[in-house]
Amino acid sequence: MGISFFWILLSVMFLGMPVAFALLFAPGLSLFLEGKEMFYLLLTQRLYNGIDSFPLMAIPFFMLAGEVMNRSGITLSLVQVSQAFIGHLRGGLAQINILSSMLFAGLSGSAVADCSALGKMLIPAMEKNGYSRRFAAAVTAASSVIGPIIPPSGIMILYAFVMNVSVGGLFAAGIVPGILVGVSLMAMTWFLARRRGYKVASEKATWKERGTAVKHAFWPLLTPVILLGGILSGVFTPTEAAAVAAAYALVVSLLSRTMTMSNLPSLLYATAKSSAVILFLVGSAVAFSSVISLSGAPQKVAAIMVSLTENPLLLLLIINLLLLFVGMFLDAGPAILILGPILGPIVTQFGIDPLHFAIVMCVNLTIGLTTPPMGLVLFVASSVSGERVETISREMLPYLAVHIFVILLITYIPALTMTLPRLLGFAS
Repeated sequence: MGISFFWILLSVMFLGMPVAFALLFAPGLSLFLEGKEMFYLLLTQRLYNGIDSFPLMAIPFFMLAGEVMNRSGITLSLVQVSQAFIGHLRGGLAQINILSSMLFAGLSGSAVADCSALGKMLIPAMEKNGYSRRFAAAVTAASSVIGPIIPPSGIMILYAFVMNVSVGGLFAAGIVPGILVGVSLMAMTWFLARRRGYKVASEKATWKERGTAVKHAFWPLLTPVILLGGILSGVFTPTEAAAVAAAYALVVSLLSRTMTMSNLPSLLYATAKSSAVILFLVGSAVAFSSVISLSGAPQKVAAIMVSLTENPLLLLLIINLLLLFVGMFLDAGPAILILGPILGPIVTQFGIDPLHFAIVMCVNLTIGLTTPPMGLVLFVASSVSGERVETISREMLPYLAVHIFVILLITYIPALTMTLPRLLGFAS
């Protein structure tokens, strides 16, 4: 079987066909042209089996938790905590933006939700305090990618499902890279703030004021502790953790009266619609991956890679460059679902730990959300700020350099990502 389906996929996606439909249309047309219609049954079976999965139930529950957090005003309490601790630093509001993204990541796991929720609040505030709107939008976009890196993370669940990697192990592996991205962005912001003369956001808060801010945000801040503590200790599975997160978010929001029962129908509808889109995409990708296996594409790509180099370090560099390029045009989820089954077996042949490669791929493609021309987060930041995507992209160049630096760190220093999973028994 040839690989004509791959060129058909690229063609129909270029013409604007939605990714989920392209993943079914391309192999379907390819099989028809090659006279192998008997494999249509396999496609439909894999489509259904791809969705009929207990681990994937975590996705709608985490999305529901994120929706509740976004609409209940919890974002404001996280910003207040950030301001209490680092608002006195040079470029304080930009620093608050980044720290808020780190805190928000442990609640929603979504870069788009992070950029939208924090952007609406902080971009106007930063502009009033002397920051240019394009810089405010760039900081918001750059820091929002922390959302899918620090667990919980939807794209990590997708990768774990498609590639049969431990979700708990991936979550554990994502903690250090997420913190690295946040701290590195804050260091770059400090440098830019000094160079451009940006103001501090507020006077240094007293420990009493900090305690008050933490007290107000205590219950939301407890969410990632419950989730990660439960998953990593083995008390409940990631799917059960997602259900706990959704229930906990609802209880906290209702008891704090930041949300009422009348908000539930719209919340459930939004979650159901988003979940249906993602799950159909997953099912399509699983069907597509079955055709990839039949075609022998992984073996052909592996042969090409081996012809280029037999050095695992150079191979990782080549793959990182490929992923950065793909991330410019394709969202993280579809890219993982398409490329995971191709690249995963290749790195295994080179002796690279599957969990290490998994986190490198997830972080790389997540950062692709902020790269032009198709970075989804860039469009969200543009919509919220009113600035053009090209303007935000230029302002983001120093932060993109930081992102790439972190990718290289976690690629070539495996201990940064693998130490915690090993300590917790997820890796050997």
